[in-house]
Amino acid sequence: MPRDASTPAGARAVTAVAPAKINLHLGVGDLRADGYHDLLTVYRAVDLWERVTVSLDDDEVVVTGPGAPQVPTDRTNLAARAVDLLREEAGSDARIAIRIHKGVPVAGGMAGGSADAAAALVATDRLLGLGLGRAALEERAARLGSDVPFCIRGGTALGTGRGEKLATLLHARAEQHIVVALADGGLSTPTVFAELDRLRAERDPADPGRDPADPGRGLPRAGGVDPLVVALAGDDPAAVAGLLANDMEAAALSLMPALRRTLRVGREAGALHGMVSGSGPTCLFFCTDRDHAIAVAAEISEHGVAREVRVTRGPVGGAHIVDDPTGK
Repeated sequence: MPRDASTPAGARAVTAVAPAKINLHLGVGDLRADGYHDLLTVYRAVDLWERVTVSLDDDEVVVTGPGAPQVPTDRTNLAARAVDLLREEAGSDARIAIRIHKGVPVAGGMAGGSADAAAALVATDRLLGLGLGRAALEERAARLGSDVPFCIRGGTALGTGRGEKLATLLHARAEQHIVVALADGGLSTPTVFAELDRLRAERDPADPGRDPADPGRGLPRAGGVDPLVVALAGDDPAAVAGLLANDMEAAALSLMPALRRTLRVGREAGALHGMVSGSGPTCLFFCTDRDHAIAVAAEISEHGVAREVRVTRGPVGGAHIVDDPTGK
């Protein structure tokens, strides 16, 4: 940490990027006393990026790109909270402007806000000359949100706790090609969790209040991840696709039933597997290769069941500096 953190030397502006995440497996435990849920998830970073520039300037937050009007520009913005966290830690009174360019769907279940925070942490660490290592940045990231540490790390990782405790899956490097179908409107992650709790209380076979005359309404649970981890170490996209799971999907479909048609169209277009991404409402379609993904994307676009369709791939790396005038 610099001797005089209130007067950082060197860069006047630093830019970093951080990737979107998808959950290849998302198992959600029951509601805890602290209001969170235990998660068992397999994260994968994909080639959609948030770009954040921090500079020694006025304290302002400017957001551009698709969905920008939906993103807060006050100090509740996750990137602003990340900057404030490191500025306070540094004992700095520097005024820091934040400019965010959106490349990840807003409120789409792909951690766009978390990626903003991750990129802001990496860039502010460099701007203020703190010299924090990756582990220290991930620890601070966990204070901001469950997905933020993974957006710093990238790649493919097993997440536990609230999702913030990470173990990198070093052998899961085989590339996946994925069609991303964006929905009209968004879904709030807390709202989707609350809907999942409601559905489970209403339908779960283990619930003592369940109607015994209706035994077929139990919600499936994602279960363990070992078979998926093994499949990810291979090079068979179909084997991986057959093991993908998301406990949040039922809640997202309950809140936004139109997603059922999107999933149906993508599956009928030949995708290996279609699922809601995280808390939704973005839908993901897993394909054998890039050409297959392009063909599936064209079919989904033709049916008009998505606001926008993109083709992406993963895994990719985590948050990193892309433009630093100091040349460090």
